[in-house]
Amino acid sequence: MTQDLILTNAQLVLEDEILKGTIVCRDGMISDISSSNTCASGRIDCNGRFVAPGLVELHTDNLERHLEPRPAVKWPRQMAVLAHDAELASCGVTTVFDAMRVGSIPSSDKTDTDSYARDLATVLRDLKAKDYLKISHFIHLRAEVCSETLEQELNEFTPDDRVRIISVMDHTPEARQFADLRQLRIYMTKKRGITDQEFEEHVKKLKEISKRNASRHEQAACDAAARLGSVLASHDDTTKEHVRISVERNMTFAEFPTTLEAAQACRDNNIAIMMGAPNLIRGGSHSGNVSALDLAESGLLDILSSDYVPAALFQAAIKLAQHWDDLPRAINSVTKAPALAAGLKDRGTLAIGQRADIIQFERIEDIGLIHQVWSQGKSVF
Repeated sequence: MTQDLILTNAQLVLEDEILKGTIVCRDGMISDISSSNTCASGRIDCNGRFVAPGLVELHTDNLERHLEPRPAVKWPRQMAVLAHDAELASCGVTTVFDAMRVGSIPSSDKTDTDSYARDLATVLRDLKAKDYLKISHFIHLRAEVCSETLEQELNEFTPDDRVRIISVMDHTPEARQFADLRQLRIYMTKKRGITDQEFEEHVKKLKEISKRNASRHEQAACDAAARLGSVLASHDDTTKEHVRISVERNMTFAEFPTTLEAAQACRDNNIAIMMGAPNLIRGGSHSGNVSALDLAESGLLDILSSDYVPAALFQAAIKLAQHWDDLPRAINSVTKAPALAAGLKDRGTLAIGQRADIIQFERIEDIGLIHQVWSQGKSVF
C-alpha cells in the first residue's frame, strides 16, 4: 500500500473544464475529486497552480538520440534508456511510446544504420521488470517499407514486447515527406555528410529497393500489427489517395500529414490527426510541409507529439491553449487524445478510476513551468 497523494488548492484541468479544488489518489489511482480544499494530513498545497493529467507521447525519436548522441558515436543502451526515461519525466511525460525504426539497408554505410530495435526492446523490458523506469513505456515500431530487412525484423517481436503502435513509413525519394528532392538533399548532406554524387547514388538505390519491396512490406506491417495487437498509424500522408489507403488498413491516426489536403481527408474519414510540437512552436515545418498552427486554426489538429524535442510537447500545449483560448482542449491534445488513439483507456484524464499520472504546473507569460510530476501516484520529478 502506498501513501495517499492529496493535491489541494489546485486548478484541476479536467476534460472540458477547470475545477478549483482537491484531487486524491490512492494505490496509484485517482480516488476522489472535489471542488473544495482540504486540511488533511500529508496534503500538498498547490497554491492555485494547475494540476493536469500526465502527458502521453506517441512518437518520440529521443531514445535514438541518446543511443547516438553524435554521428557514429554509440552509447550504452541501458544508460541511454535511463537518461531518456528521466528526461521525459522531467518534461511531464508519464506514458511514452518509444519510436524504434524497423527495416534497414545493411549494405549501406553513410545513409542508413543496422537493425537495433530487437535488442533495445529487450533492454527496455529488462529495466521495466526491475522497476528501474520512472514512467510507463510502450514500443512504437516505425516500419520502413523502403528497406531490405523489414519482414525479418518484425518477426522478431512478440506480444510480450508491449508493441502498441506500428506506423507505416515510406521514405522513398520523391514520395510523401521527401516529395521535394531538394529537402531530402539538405537533410542527407547535413545529417550524414554525403557528397552530391553519393546523394544521387543513394536516391537511385532507394527507388530500386522501394520498387522491389514496398508493397510486400506494407502488407507485412499490417500483418504484424494484427499479430502483436498494435494499432496502425500512417506517416507523412500527402494526398487523398494516401488517406484512402489508410482507411482500407483501418489506421487509427495519421502522423504528421504534410498537406492541408491530406489533413482534411483524415478529418473526413474520422482519422485522428497528429502533428509535431516543434512544428507548432517554430511556426512551421523544418521540411517545408504544412504548418501545425495552420491545421490548428482549421480545426484539423487532434494530437501533438514531441517528435525530436521532448520539452516541446508541454510547451506546445501551452501555446495551443493561448491560440484556442481553451486550456482543457489543448491539454487533451497531449493526454486524452493520444491515449485513446493508442487504445489506452486507463489514463489521459483526471477522473476517478484513472491512473494517478499527474503534473503540477503554472503558466509564466508565454511558457509553462512544470513543478512536479507523478506516475501512478509516485513522484518522478
